[in-house]
Formats: sequence, structure tokens, C-alpha cells
Amino acid sequence: MTSDRATEPLPTGRLSYSHYRAIHRHLFQDVYPWAGRIRTVRIAKGGNAFCYPEHIDREMRRIFAESVRQKKLRRLAAEDFAQKAAHFLAELNAVHPFREGNGRTQLSFLTILAERAGHPLDLERLEPKGTLKATITSFGGSEEPLAGIILDLIQF
Repeated sequence: MTSDRATEPLPTGRLSYSHYRAIHRHLFQDVYPWAGRIRTVRIAKGGNAFCYPEHIDREMRRIFAESVRQKKLRRLAAEDFAQKAAHFLAELNAVHPFREGNGRTQLSFLTILAERAGHPLDLERLEPKGTLKATITSFGGSEEPLAGIILDLIQF
């Protein structure tokens, strides 16, 4: 069902926190009754805890406020865009605001962000296992592999 929803136009918005939640709601509305809602339970993967639920709203507001300060990554060279987008995704991933569907939401949001920043992505070149590994590595503080993947996806 989420694959079908992904083929539909994504919700329009201002690349904001509420827009991010709307994308999750759109993608997962047929699967989870809580689609688009911030999780209220603690979760972890691979022994790493994600942001505690009581801090999610504050952290998401901080991340998206920083995006606004950075002009939503517009007017950047491709390399700079890739680095800043990797940092943005690493932060979103560390917060992990939803119980499920964070990765799909991040990728959908990144696609819109890149398009509006003038760096459209070629998702045909996306290698899921490598991207997952780079995302996990970014959780440990090394964002370069994720930046490299984003740069490789940019259509020149």
C-alpha cells in the first residue's frame, strides 16, 4: 500500500515540520492509524536508542528551524548541498519521530528538498543497502558516506 501511495503526488508544503508529518501520513495512512503522528514510545535499533518521545517535538522544531536558517539548502553547489542534506538526514534519523516509516519519509522529503534546491535526484541510482549502511554510519557521527551517496544521486 505504501508503494502505491508513493506513486501518487506527495503533499505540497513549505518543507516544514508539519509538511514532513504530512508526507508520513500520506505514505502510511493505509497501514497505521497513527500515520503522521509523533511516536509516544521509546525505540532503538542495533542497540542504539533514538530520541526519547518527550524530546521529539523540540528536536524536530530545532532541525527544521535550522533548515530555514540555511534557506532550505537553496543556492548551494552540489557538493555543499550533499553535505548539508546528509547532516539534515542524519539529524532526522537520530530523532526517528515515527514508530515506523522513518526511512521512506526521509527519502521522500529529501527528494522534494533536492528538487526545490535545484539538485534533482536520480533515484534509479539509489542502492538501498548502501544507503542504509551510510545512514547507520551517520548515526555514529560520520556523515561523509551519506553525503557521497546524495552527491552520486544528484542529476548533473
